[in-house]
Amino acid sequence: MSGSRLLLWTAAVAGLCACYGCHAESLRASSSRVRRIRADEYVDKMKAGWLGQMAGVGWGGPTEFRYKGVIMPEDKMPSWEPQLINQFRQDDIYVEMTFLRTLELYGFDVSIRQAGIDFANSGYALWHANRAGRDNLRAGIAPPDSGHPKYNQHADDIDYQIEADFSGLIAPGMPNVAIQLGETFGRLMNYGDGLYGGQFVGGMYAAAFFETDVKKIVEAGLRCIPPASQYHECIRDVLQWHRQFPFDWTRTWQLLNDKYQVDPQHRRFSCSGAGSDYNIDAKINGAYIVMGLLYGQGDPDKTIVISTRCGQDSDCNPSSAAGILFTTIGYEKLPDKFKTALDPSGKFSHTPYDFPTLVSVSEKLARAAVLNCSGRIQTDVQGVEYLVIPRQKPHPTPLEQCWEPRPASESRFSSQEMALITVESGKDLSKAVAQFAPGWQVSKCGDAENPGLRKELRGRENVLVTHPLSANVACVLRRSISVPGQRRSALKLVVGHDARGDWDLVVKADGTPLLRKSIGPETTNLGWTEVRVDLTRFAGRTVRLELVNEPTGWHYEAAFWGEISLVSE
Repeated sequence: MSGSRLLLWTAAVAGLCACYGCHAESLRASSSRVRRIRADEYVDKMKAGWLGQMAGVGWGGPTEFRYKGVIMPEDKMPSWEPQLINQFRQDDIYVEMTFLRTLELYGFDVSIRQAGIDFANSGYALWHANRAGRDNLRAGIAPPDSGHPKYNQHADDIDYQIEADFSGLIAPGMPNVAIQLGETFGRLMNYGDGLYGGQFVGGMYAAAFFETDVKKIVEAGLRCIPPASQYHECIRDVLQWHRQFPFDWTRTWQLLNDKYQVDPQHRRFSCSGAGSDYNIDAKINGAYIVMGLLYGQGDPDKTIVISTRCGQDSDCNPSSAAGILFTTIGYEKLPDKFKTALDPSGKFSHTPYDFPTLVSVSEKLARAAVLNCSGRIQTDVQGVEYLVIPRQKPHPTPLEQCWEPRPASESRFSSQEMALITVESGKDLSKAVAQFAPGWQVSKCGDAENPGLRKELRGRENVLVTHPLSANVACVLRRSISVPGQRRSALKLVVGHDARGDWDLVVKADGTPLLRKSIGPETTNLGWTEVRVDLTRFAGRTVRLELVNEPTGWHYEAAFWGEISLVSE
């Protein structure tokens, strides 16, 4: 956004009666009703928050998911090197900048649908809730359904928690802004505890501009999420265990592990299964952030080391812990080892931002947020600028749980909105399809089970393998054909399945289903079957055929195509 556009936009929102994400009353002169922070102090702390994320993810990066359900041995902790601060290619950093860019372009009143379109057009690799959410968006499943448990089996995962740092860094002292940003961006991929994790992290950042006591910062974050949620329960437990064992973080880690790693009742929507040592649920990883903050006692090194040694997502967790702590300290007071090697010209992957530009955009958005919440930007007689921010009582999102979700809204993008999503979803199989069945095209093919053209598979030669994009999005082969008018014609298919699973074959003509058939052990001979679909009714016409590899339960649902041909009978 140009400077003139941003000034016009901030002036406009300042005049609105309604406040985005805010429930503050009109600003009064009483200092008890407002918080003040020097504009340059805000920038100093915000810069430190971004740098903390880079330090935490850089230091913990080599350990990610190497220690699952166990404490990392002290001698396995990597050493800090100043060059590690230059984390310009870390998804823990650049994914949230997609959301920052959307705010820069459209302002705080951007719709969740526009946010979804922007996220759908991102070009970087993703995993878990992010990937499922983006796949849903690209398939036309609009938010908030893209993050709903009906369509996203990773909705309780850590993803928005990893990316929510921005929401507090541009909302100093404004927890409701951080909460509402979660409603706009967190619902693209998460729900329930997965959403609350991001709102909790955002709330801690918002508090860190005015508070240095990490316990109070954690409590401020808790006020941003529903008290009846398991996420809230998890963080309350860590606070209680810290009171019991203030100098032994390993005791707290063990209690946390017993309840939130081993007990299946606290892993009810775990994407890896309740018995797995791999745990990417938001709440246990959020607890590791809090453990670093509480037991780190304000020391940057200790905070990062403890969050890392807790294990699981041990680069993302220390990244958020360090970001929050560094925000309380401020850039100028940080140890030099975290600053001296920073490359100001380094460009964050898949973004238009280097570090100075990132800081500048964050400051502009924070100023807009202050004005939007009935705040002021004042200059005193010495020419010092202050952000004057009305105090807010947090208003959390209502309680929801991934294992007992509310009904999905069944929201879909319109054709006009879909035209704005220009990035094709799924693995590119165009060369394989052109070689196997010239004239056919494929879309929304996932990369599970290594799709492509195989020389031999289950006793047949020259087999095309496809796989659904997600548990809710089928892979589709399509082609327009001219059906002969003088004789009976049929579409001949020879199809098979992975020995460990099955899938549904759906054949459509001009969008109308002609056949649905399960392709699995009960309907095949040695893994293969021949299917013929009569096309005589379309004689003399050109029709658009679709062959759908539809998921049936998300368990080895690769489709094996041995033949696709048009035959006369």
